[in-house]
Amino acid sequence: MTDTLINVDLATPATENPLVHNRWHPDIPMACWVKPGDDFIVETYDWTAGAIADNDDASDVRDVDLSTVHYLSGPVGVKGAEAGDLLVVELLDIGMKEEAPWGFNGFFSKQNGGGFLTEHFPYAQKSIWDFHGMFTTSRHVPGVKFAGLIHPGLIGCLPSHELLASWNERELALIATDPERVPPLANPPVAGTAHMGKMTGADRDKAAAEAARTVPPREHGGNCDIKDLSRGSQVYFPVYVKDAGLSVGDLHFSQGDGEITFCGAIEMAGGWVHMKVELIKGGMEKYGIKNPIFKPSPITPNYQDYLIFEGISVDETGTQHYLDVNVAYRQACLNAINYMTKFGYTPAQAYSILGVAPVQGHVSGVVDIPNSCATLWLPAEIFEFDIHPGADGPVKHIAGGVDIPIAYDK
Repeated sequence: MTDTLINVDLATPATENPLVHNRWHPDIPMACWVKPGDDFIVETYDWTAGAIADNDDASDVRDVDLSTVHYLSGPVGVKGAEAGDLLVVELLDIGMKEEAPWGFNGFFSKQNGGGFLTEHFPYAQKSIWDFHGMFTTSRHVPGVKFAGLIHPGLIGCLPSHELLASWNERELALIATDPERVPPLANPPVAGTAHMGKMTGADRDKAAAEAARTVPPREHGGNCDIKDLSRGSQVYFPVYVKDAGLSVGDLHFSQGDGEITFCGAIEMAGGWVHMKVELIKGGMEKYGIKNPIFKPSPITPNYQDYLIFEGISVDETGTQHYLDVNVAYRQACLNAINYMTKFGYTPAQAYSILGVAPVQGHVSGVVDIPNSCATLWLPAEIFEFDIHPGADGPVKHIAGGVDIPIAYDK
């Protein structure tokens, strides 16, 4: 029997669990210990640790305190790991906690987090997704059913003091270029809501004042939101501190490339990860690695029929940008959303589909000035009706029902 090294009780506040944390800092004490070759299980909270409820009210998404997230299980200390090594993490299995067979997708208010298309969807909304074995459906987004590919949105090792200082320096400098921007350009340290695992007292307060928020991906891994990082994947993490300090959380049942709604996957209400670890001594220098690399899962949802939407570096106002892939992918997403509304979906329902379904995003061209071309691959087989273009025009298959709840800013 594989040992479960970290347990979580979804009915108990995460802040009462010393084996989880919501910041990155090299001095956070190890929650548990393993040695190379060990396999083990850790349980996880959802990234908000229960702030979002299974109901038809989006006010919890509107009002969530994003300075508290993400709640991560760990750090797991790996005996013998040293700075400069590579930590090889094999994801043997991932699943949901039996008492939580559901997840949520959300759009954050522009005033509280925003999202990829926040100018088009400025208010908080959410959809609830129920799990049926490997499949999922939603009462808020009818007409679709698809297989999930469970993966951790966030996994990584602790940073060194030097790396942490560089994060804070460069991100605070970015914020200073437009300090009043909504949503902000980056998220600075916030000591008051930091949960530092086993740290208490003055040590906790000192570390919390400089500890990095978990929102972005960085050199150590972190919140990369890679949907193909599922069962059977191997990740090679650069080790920046003694004992590595591996942490994981933010489990997703399914996600489209880009996690475009920000709370953009189907966020699992609770789950577990079965992992195995090995070490490659001196691996960072041997392979020239400063960011993680990984081998994807051999398991993927088997969809073969896609509608592919293009976008170019010309924004919604008609303004020309130079080889801007971000603008191009946004246009591909907007084109797909507009297309789905012709079949009866509201724009919000269509946006949610792009965030949670196994949508593929591709950078298709970056050399033909002035326009990059990005493409969004929408699997046609997830729909209960034919969404292909035809001579007779689209039929509105989706009408009435429960739309995605919306909560306007206070």
